[in-house]
Amino acid sequence: MMEHMPVLLQECIEGLNIKPDGVYVDGTLGFGGHAAEIMKKLDTGRLIAVDRDACALEQAGGRLSEFEGRIDFLHGNFRDITALLDAMQVDLVDGMLFDLGVSSMQLDDKERGFSYMQDARLDMRMNEQEGLTAFEAVNIWPEEKLRKVFFEYGEERYGGLIARAIIRKRGDAPINTTFELNSVILSAIPASARREAQHPSKRCFQALRIAINDELGAIGAMLDSAPHRLKPGGRLCVISFHSLEDRLVKNAFKVLSSGCICPKDFPACVCGMKPVLKLITKKPVFPNEMELRLNPRARSGRLRIAERI
Repeated sequence: MMEHMPVLLQECIEGLNIKPDGVYVDGTLGFGGHAAEIMKKLDTGRLIAVDRDACALEQAGGRLSEFEGRIDFLHGNFRDITALLDAMQVDLVDGMLFDLGVSSMQLDDKERGFSYMQDARLDMRMNEQEGLTAFEAVNIWPEEKLRKVFFEYGEERYGGLIARAIIRKRGDAPINTTFELNSVILSAIPASARREAQHPSKRCFQALRIAINDELGAIGAMLDSAPHRLKPGGRLCVISFHSLEDRLVKNAFKVLSSGCICPKDFPACVCGMKPVLKLITKKPVFPNEMELRLNPRARSGRLRIAERI
């Protein structure tokens, strides 16, 4: 199993601009790498640590045991950040961090069925206690839905061929495992695509994971609510790993930092909207060369930071 290394760690800690007595949210706790660094910066402050994966909460809880009493662990989806803070009777916080990538812990646990590199029953759920599994999606979804998922979430140019191959295969017998799905994908694409540097199954596995966990819907819901639960001067840091994710973050930050949404040719503002955020990073921050050497999985990570006005 690859050692857990939090992505863009120092950039996030600097971006949060942590106050020793502040209240912070780590909305994607994972193995607790970012949370541990946040806690080192706090004195009388506290951290609200959220994850939809109960296993992640349990393991991170052990890793962060030295901070017992100063961290509140919550099992939930960051899309529900408003309800989670309300349940904690917390109105506004000093900063929030959301790491939108699937964790190394989930990828490396073959029983979770996220990876095409290890054989396991198809699952891919971030919360094992609810939702559709990848097994059900692959064996139930109609051809057109599979094609659309592969194309829109995986940007897979052979999505139609792969969807058709899945329908044929499952007509004979269910597709049960990650290796079986990988085999179907390989059989569907041209030989030239199988020789590309990127693994031929990467885009389809990614697309299924995004769809099954409604990752883009969760990001949209978080971006609608999280900025409004920040204190003035509070920071929002979001790490994304996919162009679709980053586009959502970029567009939300742009709207929330622009205020007025009236057409440019209007002589005066009639919408009355005021800016909510100030952009701290005009462009995304990428991992530096040192981090990439130590953690190749960080290569697609990008960080955007905004501050509550």
